[in-house]
Amino acid sequence: MKIFRIVTIVNLLFFSGLTAQEISDNALGLRLGDSDGFGAEISYQRLLSRTNRLEVNLGWRDSRKYDAFKVSGIYQWVRPISGNFNWFFGPGVGFGSASFEPVPSNGGSTTPDGGFFAFIAGDVGVEYNFDIPLLLSFDIRPELGVIGYDDFSDSFDFDIALGIRYQF
Repeated sequence: MKIFRIVTIVNLLFFSGLTAQEISDNALGLRLGDSDGFGAEISYQRLLSRTNRLEVNLGWRDSRKYDAFKVSGIYQWVRPISGNFNWFFGPGVGFGSASFEPVPSNGGSTTPDGGFFAFIAGDVGVEYNFDIPLLLSFDIRPELGVIGYDDFSDSFDFDIALGIRYQF
């Protein structure tokens, strides 16, 4: 009987530890990656339920070749791995606008296509929730353009990024 009690207590502690990881109500920071030159995005995460959250990102680019902005929203399911490690996954959508600088061609001036674009995305990644209000993540976000792209090679982007966020 004594062994049964010990085994029961150990099981309760083990299984309560699997669900003890909590997602912060809010997290704000940067998502640093390479998405067709966008580089950094301002990233905000909002808790929706105990294991789900919404992530909204705003990226912009001002370069010699083009000016652009991109907004994306991702619905994420968050699952514990071990301790302060979690993994997350989910679908999303986004839109943006690009304006390209004229490129001289054969002595003349041409302006490549630009303007509005929209895409669908998926997201999968891992994160570490520090004991201080800091969250580090690494994620992969494939994006498939649905509006404003010429062909498949232009419409598919494989975005890999590191996220650094303050939790509150």
